[in-house]
Amino acid sequence: MTISRTINLVCIVAGGAVAVYAQAEEKQNTYLLMGGIVLLMIGIYRVSRNIPSKYDKQEEETYIKTEDED
Repeated sequence: MTISRTINLVCIVAGGAVAVYAQAEEKQNTYLLMGGIVLLMIGIYRVSRNIPSKYDKQEEETYIKTEDED
């Protein structure tokens, strides 16, 4: 596993844990909850940047070729 994937995983797990911890207390700390959610979103965003679009692949697999008319 590369260092980038490890950082993404740590951000997601830590952000989720902080958000759950901040929500579980009797007196909720809003800033801690927001920080956990932001960390979670950063991790999810970094993961989603590396996922290829399904629409890019469809253009490569077309069997219809166009010919240029000169």
